[in-house]
Amino acid sequence: MNLPPPRRHGLRFSIGDAVILIVGVILAWWLHSQGNEMWWIVPVAVGHFFLFCNVFMVWRRWEMLWAGALVLNVLFHAAQGQLGWWPACGWQVPVTLLVIGLQMRSPWYHGVWAERVNPRLRDYLDGRLS
Repeated sequence: MNLPPPRRHGLRFSIGDAVILIVGVILAWWLHSQGNEMWWIVPVAVGHFFLFCNVFMVWRRWEMLWAGALVLNVLFHAAQGQLGWWPACGWQVPVTLLVIGLQMRSPWYHGVWAERVNPRLRDYLDGRLS
């Protein structure tokens, strides 16, 4: 009988993560060097992917809500002719902080600092939360 792998907490980092981050940096640099005003979208998306999946272990539904907010935010600012990073990121950072804050208050939180902020971490790790 195959047992599920033990649950873990804290920061996750793998070779695949490093490759994705490096490719993201290269792509953003290339887009910027080509004069593409939307170059900043790559580090925003890749950076949040890393933050949400590897650092704070954000639930997929929160990730999808964040991504939807980003798309609407960028579309709104692009329609206004504001293609630089500051207008959209100025509105997106509070959304990011809200998502991370909500995740960290959850009894299922198992990202960085989980030992300090989640009194039910052991219940999560032992599979006692439904």
